This record gives sequence, structure tokens and C-alpha cells, in this order.
Amino acid sequence: MGLKIDQDHARFRGIVRGKIRQNLRQYISHGEFIGRKGSDTVSIPVAHIDIPRFQFGDRQRGGVGQGAGEPGDPIGGGEPEPGDGQGAAGSEPADHALEVEVTLDELAAILGEELELPRIEDKGKSRLRSKKDRYTAVRRVGPESLRHFKRTYREGLKRMIAAGTFRPDRPVVVPVPEDRRFRSWKTDREPVANAVIVYMMDVSGSMGDEQKEIVRAESFWIDTWLRSQYQGLESRFIVHDAAAREVDRETFFHTRESGGTMISSAYKLCLELLEEHYPADEWNVYPFHFSDGDNWSVDDTRASIELLDQHLLPRVNLFGYGQVESPYGSGQFVKDLREALGHDARLVTSEIRDKDGIAQSIKDFLGKGR
Repeated sequence: MGLKIDQDHARFRGIVRGKIRQNLRQYISHGEFIGRKGSDTVSIPVAHIDIPRFQFGDRQRGGVGQGAGEPGDPIGGGEPEPGDGQGAAGSEPADHALEVEVTLDELAAILGEELELPRIEDKGKSRLRSKKDRYTAVRRVGPESLRHFKRTYREGLKRMIAAGTFRPDRPVVVPVPEDRRFRSWKTDREPVANAVIVYMMDVSGSMGDEQKEIVRAESFWIDTWLRSQYQGLESRFIVHDAAAREVDRETFFHTRESGGTMISSAYKLCLELLEEHYPADEWNVYPFHFSDGDNWSVDDTRASIELLDQHLLPRVNLFGYGQVESPYGSGQFVKDLREALGHDARLVTSEIRDKDGIAQSIKDFLGKGR
């Protein structure tokens, strides 16, 4: 019975997975379900999955083949009378989307399949180490929970053979205390591939709520994919207008600010964070900057490009610049970046015209497997 239930559950999960993959680009474009995210799962509305159910009738009402009538009479007593639309609320349920919980690992796997994302190649081996206990030895003392039954039996058998008390016709082995053996462990330190994402967002007056919603949705999917690739992932958040400051996740996605734009201020702060907390030989680094491409001056654009070229790009796996289209932004910055640093494979630029462009932007950023 249990095996049958497991098979049915696996089949249902396969159906759910197929539905999610079928509608994945819609989920990416409309990020309202992100608010249903738990610690390691996300609740997604999946429509059009028929759940079998019994429907019981009223024994007193009769049915087809019962009651008065002649062959050929319409079932139900003739044509229904038209209603006026003013009746009371009905008692029958309507069709609703079924909400299913999916782990972030499953969601990342579906994302990778649908967008054909390659697995990421770590930038070298991390020197960070994690502790892991391995049971690789046997000793004479230990707790009963770690008793090694096979080795205990073997020791008892050896003792009885040596003492001449073992009877092949009655192969009973009764271990005594000195026969007992227990599993023992040693602690190994293993390299851990850790990564940090630094999200930077222009919050000047030209970045409206729609632009920030695009950034929010895209950041969620980038996070989901990178967390499936690394054992440890940290996220830092920077907002900037004419000046930059580090904020928490909630502020990053909901702040309302205005003012001018100096992109170099965000790049300077990003560099300070990396130099202080994330040595290049120990961390895989992924900065992502989102803006509408409207910078304060040509001089600041030149300073931003210099910071990228000389300080940021040499220490990152990938630097992603996403330019969100805005009716108020000039959109010039991405052109300047491509002209100055387009030859550097570590810089990936993407233009995001609207929410429907998020999926392609994610593929632009993560499709190189860096």
C-alpha cells in the first residue's frame, strides 16, 4: 500500500513539475508568488490540475429512469426557464488554482532546464573549509548507538574459534563485553565553494515602481539559481542615487527615493565591501547592477568604467549590468559600457524592456556558466 502511495505521489509531483515548467516564463514575468516564499520552499498557484473527487447525490431525489414520464421526454422536465441574474449565491465551488509547495532546489532545476542554464564552473578552489564527521575507524569503547554489529560478531567468532567452543553444527555466537566494537569518527575539513551576490540598484527619480518590480523578480530567480550551485551564498544590497548606501533586503525592494544619479558611488561601495569581507581567492563574486542607464555626467561614467576595468572585473566571476527601460531614463550607460568593456567576458549586459524580458535577461546573465 505504501509503495502505491509513493508511486502516486511521485506521479503527481511529475505532473506539477510539468505544469510549472510549462508556465515558468509567466511566473518569472509576474513575481507576485515571491511573497509566498518560505525558508526553503515557495508556494506556487498551478491551474488546471484535475483532482479526482466523489460527489454524492440525494437518495430522495431520484434519478434517470425513475419517476413519471414517457420515452423521449426531455430529462429535467423540459426547457429551463431563463433567470434574471438576481438569484441568491450558489453553494457549489468554482474552479480555483491549486497552490503547491515546491522546494527552491526543485524550482532551480526547472529554471535550469527551461532556460538551458549550464552548471556554474567555480572560480578556483575556495580556501574556506567546513567540518564534516566521517565514521572511518573502529574502537573498543563507545556508546551503544554506535556499536558496530558486524565487527562485534566477528570478534566473538574469532574468540570462540580460538577457545575451541564454536560448534559448526550449531553456529551460535554470543558476544561478551570484550568483543564489542564501536564505530569511531574523525573530522575532515573540506573546501566549501562560497559565493556572494552584491545587488546594486539605481533608486533615482527615474526608477519607478514598475522598474523596481522587474529588479525584484529577476533578483529572486538569480538568487534561486545561484543558491542551487553553491553550498553557501550571501547577499548584500546597495541602493544609490547621487550617493550610495548599503541596506537590507526589505529596504532594497521597497525604498522610494529620488534625486540625481552617480553610478560610480555604487561601484565604490561595492569594491569596499568586497575588499573588506570577501577576498577574491576565497569567494566567488557576482555583482549585479540595475539602472535605467541615466548617469549624472560623462565624467562619472568614465569613473565608473575605470572602477570596473581596474578593480571590480579582475576579482569577480561575472559582473551583470541590467538596464531597465524607463520613460525617463536616457539609456546611454549600457552603450558606453559595451563600447569600453564589451571585449571582457566577465561583463555581461542585458536590456530589460518590460516584465516579459526578465527570462531572457536571466539567460543573458547566467547562460555562460561562470
